[in-house]
Amino acid sequence: MKTPKKDSTKKTSDFLQEPATEFLKPISEASETEEEMHPILVQLLEKALKESEQGLGIPHEEVMHRIKEKFSFLK
Repeated sequence: MKTPKKDSTKKTSDFLQEPATEFLKPISEASETEEEMHPILVQLLEKALKESEQGLGIPHEEVMHRIKEKFSFLK
């Protein structure tokens, strides 16, 4: 009886190849000042800005302090 080879499958190298062509918008469609955002995203961003202006958010330093207390390996 023949014993099967341990690794009889053909090996291929794993790599990512960049596309050969660039996908750019035509100049007439590209605009630095106008971006298309989903209406729900716009509403959420407006709500977040209002809450920030009212001081309802938590400062970044406080959030990081809480995370480091909860997950001690992040210190």
